[in-house]
This record gives sequence, C-alpha cells and structure tokens, in this order.
Amino acid sequence: MGRIQDLVRQALETGYLSLAAEEQLRSLLQRKNDSDDLTAFMQLQRAAMEGNVKQESREAILQSFSQ
Repeated sequence: MGRIQDLVRQALETGYLSLAAEEQLRSLLQRKNDSDDLTAFMQLQRAAMEGNVKQESREAILQSFSQ
C-alpha cells in the first residue's frame, strides 16, 4: 500500500481520482498518518472542491441522476 501523498500527486497530475484510488485513500486514512500525508489529503479535498480533480464516484452518481 502506498502513501496518501503518492495518491494525491497522481490525482493532481491527472485531474482524476479513480474509484480504486478513493478506496485506497479510505484505507490509508484509517491508520496513523504523518502531517505531510494529511496536508496532501487536504490539498486533494481543496482541488476536488474547486473542480480541479474529478472523482469517478461522483461522476457515476451524476450520470445516474441524469438518466
């Protein structure tokens, strides 16, 4: 299992957070993390709120409502 920083870096580079990456993040967040990982997670949250990172899970929900 990787680190939160690695997942966040990938999501910021691609502009996309896959379902698999979300699941990995949930798992990683259940353990003790250092401040760098928590800071990275906050960056990801901010990027998602600003629309700079799209989440596969949210896109699936939006598609189900539009049908």
